[in-house]
Amino acid sequence: MSILSVRASARLRSMAGLLSFVLLLAAAPSALGQQDGAQAAAGSPPNQVELLLDLLRDPVVQEWLERQPTAGDAEATATPPPQPLSVTGYFAERLQVLRDNLALLAAARHKLPAELERAWIILSLEFQEQGLLAVLLLIAIFIAVGFACVGGYWWLATGFRNWIITSEIRSVGERLRAMMARLAFATGWALSFALGSVGAFLVFKWPLLLREIVLGYLVAFLCGWLARIVGGFLLAPGGGRAARFRIIPMSDDAARFWHRRIIIAVSVIAFAWVTLSLLRTLGVLPASLKLLSYSAALFLLGLALEVIWRRPVAETAGAVPRRIGRRGRSIIATILFLALWLLWALHLMPAFWVLLIGSALPFLLSVSRSAVAHLLRPVDGATEDRGAPILAAVALERGLRAALVILAALLLAYAWDIDLIELTARDTVATRLIRGALSGIVIILVADFLWRLARALIDTKVAEAMQAGEIDSEEARRRARLRTLLPILRNMLLVVVIAVAAMMVLSALGIEIGPLIAGAGVIGVAVGFGAQTLVRDIISGVFYLFDDAFRVGEYIQSGSYKGTVESFSLRSVKLRHHRGPLYTVPFGELGAVQNMSRDWVIDKMTIGITYDSDLDKAKKIIKQVGKDLAADPDFAPHIIEPLKMQGVEQFGDYAIQIRMKMMTKPGEQFVIRRRAYALIKKAFDANGISFAFPTVQVAQGDEASAAAKQAIDLAQAKAVPEGA
Repeated sequence: MSILSVRASARLRSMAGLLSFVLLLAAAPSALGQQDGAQAAAGSPPNQVELLLDLLRDPVVQEWLERQPTAGDAEATATPPPQPLSVTGYFAERLQVLRDNLALLAAARHKLPAELERAWIILSLEFQEQGLLAVLLLIAIFIAVGFACVGGYWWLATGFRNWIITSEIRSVGERLRAMMARLAFATGWALSFALGSVGAFLVFKWPLLLREIVLGYLVAFLCGWLARIVGGFLLAPGGGRAARFRIIPMSDDAARFWHRRIIIAVSVIAFAWVTLSLLRTLGVLPASLKLLSYSAALFLLGLALEVIWRRPVAETAGAVPRRIGRRGRSIIATILFLALWLLWALHLMPAFWVLLIGSALPFLLSVSRSAVAHLLRPVDGATEDRGAPILAAVALERGLRAALVILAALLLAYAWDIDLIELTARDTVATRLIRGALSGIVIILVADFLWRLARALIDTKVAEAMQAGEIDSEEARRRARLRTLLPILRNMLLVVVIAVAAMMVLSALGIEIGPLIAGAGVIGVAVGFGAQTLVRDIISGVFYLFDDAFRVGEYIQSGSYKGTVESFSLRSVKLRHHRGPLYTVPFGELGAVQNMSRDWVIDKMTIGITYDSDLDKAKKIIKQVGKDLAADPDFAPHIIEPLKMQGVEQFGDYAIQIRMKMMTKPGEQFVIRRRAYALIKKAFDANGISFAFPTVQVAQGDEASAAAKQAIDLAQAKAVPEGA
């Protein structure tokens, strides 16, 4: 649209306003008559006004004005409702738009110098009093004020800055705190420049055009400054000690390379945007503006191709080899950027945004994933790391992924001119499906984020419960209970999250979930009747867990099943026998459970000594052995009551049986018993006390000879056959 057409439109709007005013006067002649006296008192109107009023009072003129169509009727008559286009019609329309654009650009190429000269004249006339150099000086002054504020902030934050630089990173948590401190410092750095330049300019009142020009270029310079700060925060291009704060993993040369290109690209985009907006205000034709925007886009395309072919080689340790080499990836990226530029130049914006978001989203997701892994990597040379922040890793990675996907969906909807508010108001099959699909994506992302966060929390607690170390009995019981219940809670939580997310997605798609829930209840009752054994096992397991009958790692016995509890499922428990076999026992078959790993164990031992042994001396020796065991640092933490002799258990055929006992922690009695037997043997040998063992006594003398002879004769008599 040319300036003449713009001015003609303005005149038409003025005439329409005047016509509305005339209609208002014609509709209220009595009101005008009532005001004649007041106007006469104030002074008679000019002759032209009198003639206009007389003309409006004419019935013929009033009738003609009433017959004229309103602006809304004219617009409705002039603009027919759009008709839906077929695929062929759409491409034909795009081809015609391409031809029109090429024709406009060809014509604008010759008119561009004249358009720029006219804009310069208008700008010179507008700033005839101040002078163009004065405007440029004003911009430079406010930029200098911004840098002065930055210098003041730099001086005030010297201590904070030095603390960040000299801080030692001994754990992942300290690295995260240092990153948050750098982010706070960078935020203050950016705000100081914004307040010093843009804020100081907005304090004063300026002419409208001067305000637009100066503020626009200050904002453009601020965008470049923000690109420098954000790039410095992510890439830490300074190297040296600052490289340990780098979030995106890369070498120092690569960080400096990308940092410079990011600043150049953002600055070019910002200054080109402000300049084109200013030229549009100065009356430059849209075709000329489009030609200038193509020039800026060509510069950005050249910058992108330079980045693609001159980017530094990645030096990531342990990187997985890729199927496509560096040259192949560069060719693919070149084709991608050329296709994006052509789609933008041909005004195929839906395809442009689809290609841009479809190619940029996987790249951003990969960069965010590697950045989170690099940020939360273990600290080199750290003797003690206070635990890898699994929750922070999940929150950052999944949160960034969800935010990027939602942002891409919103950007795509904006690029396609999809009014989400209007979409929610309409109720058609297509709108319901689109609305349901968008809601389903958000629901799935949120459910995935919550599940990953909950699973990371549960896994962290399970890992803490499985850590070895000297802990008291109460802490050991608490950890065993956590190892038992948390895996079951994790599985149940997964089922709940999947079920709730599926129901919410179906509801968002417009499917009534009430009948589904009722049907699931009926099916559940039917399955319950048909699988009573399964239901019994599950319910029995729930009550076993509620009663805290056993935990993972405990040794239990139930009937013919015994072993260490290794794991659970919803319907069974796995027992590892001490000789190796693994039993999988349904909860419904356990019955009464004997837990041999709770609180304490009394171990009773019996030994036999000869009848001529001194019992009092043996009791003292056993008591001393118990004291020695209790003083041993290897056994002392596990002994609750030391070894002692209870007395004589019984008189045997060849020995006196004496009983001993001691109280230990569950599972520790076997090792302590072996050590006690060894010490008792050594102490008894040293004090002349003998262990009894079975013996055979043979008598000597005449009686023994006669008895032996009688036995021989009896054996010979039995050996003679009958009737011999």
